[in-house]
Amino acid sequence: MLLHAASVGGLYPDVACWSAAEIVRDDKDKRQDWVLRGFRQFDAPVCVIVTYDRVLDGSDDTPFDCGAVATALVNAAWSRGLGAVFNSQGIMQSPVVREHAGIADDQIIMKSIALGWPDESFPANAVVSERRSVEEATVFVGFGN
Repeated sequence: MLLHAASVGGLYPDVACWSAAEIVRDDKDKRQDWVLRGFRQFDAPVCVIVTYDRVLDGSDDTPFDCGAVATALVNAAWSRGLGAVFNSQGIMQSPVVREHAGIADDQIIMKSIALGWPDESFPANAVVSERRSVEEATVFVGFGN
C-alpha cells in the first residue's frame, strides 16, 4: 500500500498540467504564464527554502537528507489540508532568493517548496500522473512469497 501511494505522483507533470489547463504547445502566452506561475511559487503565500551547510557539500548523504526533510514537510502539510509542491523554479535565481530571504553565503540552496491552501478550481491541481504499477517497478528479494 505504501509503495502504491508513493507511485501516484509525478516528477515532471508539466505535460499533463498543460493539457488540464488547456495550454497547447503553440500558445506562447499561456506557456509563459505557466512558467511565471512557477517563479511566483504558484501564487502560494509561503515558500520554504531548503538549504544545507556548505561544509557538507560533496557528501553523498546531504541530498538524501534534504530530500527526506522536504518530503516530510510536504507530507505533513498535505496531512493537515495544506497544499505543498516541490518547485525547482523557485530557486533558479538563487542569488535573488538568497538576497530576499537573507540566506547566508555558507548555506547551499537545495530546493524550494510552495505552501498554501490549494486552489481547487485551477485545472492543473486535479492532475494525477500515471506511473507503472508497483509490480512493474519493484523487485522484492528476501521477503518470501
